[in-house]
Amino acid sequence: MADVTVDQVGRLRRPAGIRSIRLGDVKVSYVPDGDVRLRPLDLLQDSTDEVWAAHPEYLDAAGHLVGSVGALLVEHGDRALLIDAGFGPQAHEAPDGPLATIHGGALADGLAELGRSPEDIEAVAFTHLHADHLGWACLPAPGGDRPVFSRADYLISEPEWDRRDLLVEQGMAEQVAALARRVRTVTDGEEVFPGVRVRITPGHTVGHAEYVITGGGRRLIAFGDAVHSPIQIDHPDWSSGFDHDLARTADRRRRRLVAELAEPGTIGFGVHFADVVFGHVRQDGDGPAWRPVDA
Repeated sequence: MADVTVDQVGRLRRPAGIRSIRLGDVKVSYVPDGDVRLRPLDLLQDSTDEVWAAHPEYLDAAGHLVGSVGALLVEHGDRALLIDAGFGPQAHEAPDGPLATIHGGALADGLAELGRSPEDIEAVAFTHLHADHLGWACLPAPGGDRPVFSRADYLISEPEWDRRDLLVEQGMAEQVAALARRVRTVTDGEEVFPGVRVRITPGHTVGHAEYVITGGGRRLIAFGDAVHSPIQIDHPDWSSGFDHDLARTADRRRRRLVAELAEPGTIGFGVHFADVVFGHVRQDGDGPAWRPVDA
């Protein structure tokens, strides 16, 4: 397994704050909403106690894998797109399974710090329809009944929206109803914003989507939950306990994604990657490794 730098050790144990990079005329910023703590052996069931004992830099004092919860702001001139919508002003604790704790609530403050308000967002493009990505899009603005993103369309891949019955079965009928009034489905390869194209990559969910952002001779791949932790870059065969189709995410997606992220001029965005959300893959030591990119 590739070595981890001293700087990364501290960053892997804390959720990310605001971080921005430029791709030519496009500015992309991670907007934090909160954090998530995950049980490593339940999340990555092919990992072992020995792996985590050898890599304590990923774990907090309670032995949980530290992750970020938030969204990606994409700005082109006066226009603004948001990819995903955080978890929202709520918290949840689970007694067992991959999820230990999750909380959100900071997204609006992060947008304000970046000089944006929710009303500036022309569309929210979802990677998939899990609660930690829907968050603020399903809630009214504080003190009223208007949507938080009052001007935004909700962009969802066709196969993901076609199977919204799966959400209803999971007790998320209210979220589906809140989304339905604003949904515009998108197809593979469609340009949804200047320099931003969707590609549909089933596996984590039935219609999981990634967004490829190009500008200034570089590209950024916002890969959603195709990968949950940087340690999976070293082990692309390790699927997540949240994945809908374990084989597809490992064999047909993560291996290809890791290879793509090693290509020149390519940056990845991992929304749950602790404080290393922007990075690229470099072959260091015994295998591929995630290296943060912050400028």
